[in-house]
Amino acid sequence: MIVEPVVLEGEIVRLVPMDLGHVDALAEVGMERELWTWVPTACETRGDVEAYVRSALADQKRGFALPFVTIDKASGTVIGSTRFANLDTANLHAEIGWTWINPKWQRTAVNTEAKFLMLRHAFETWKCIRVELKTDALNEKSRSAILRIGAKHEGIFRRHIICASGRVRDTVYFSIIDSEWPKVKESLVKRLR
Repeated sequence: MIVEPVVLEGEIVRLVPMDLGHVDALAEVGMERELWTWVPTACETRGDVEAYVRSALADQKRGFALPFVTIDKASGTVIGSTRFANLDTANLHAEIGWTWINPKWQRTAVNTEAKFLMLRHAFETWKCIRVELKTDALNEKSRSAILRIGAKHEGIFRRHIICASGRVRDTVYFSIIDSEWPKVKESLVKRLR
């Protein structure tokens, strides 16, 4: 499992390695308050977005994460962000998370294709045996989306994270394991057609 920046490209989206040059574009599409309702951090200003990017890049430097910006291929517009995190190369594990997409592109195939590209990279390039996803227990939309891509519900970490608002979040964990990937892949490919 060699983790290094890579471009993941599909028919609809291109996931490109995040860098400081993306701050302005991310700030332009990332100021929607609803994007930050269910995540521990909050981005309300360009400075918040820059801190978010710097934190992601620091995690990448430590070998903990591989952050991307999500680009709509048709327009060439940066529309959000996602990342691999909690990378555990010794045990062939990765997490897919920190995903947000501007509301204009939500409820389209963007997130499905982005998850497909990341899962394919994790299972077929890195040869992961486990990929996990997690979300706020109150975020029903995200929970449903994770189940729709084929992940299995594992449980809830109670009182797991203190959010920027001070609210204590329960976190729902999901996973896909290597033996499940062929069926998940087939289902995602059908959905993307």
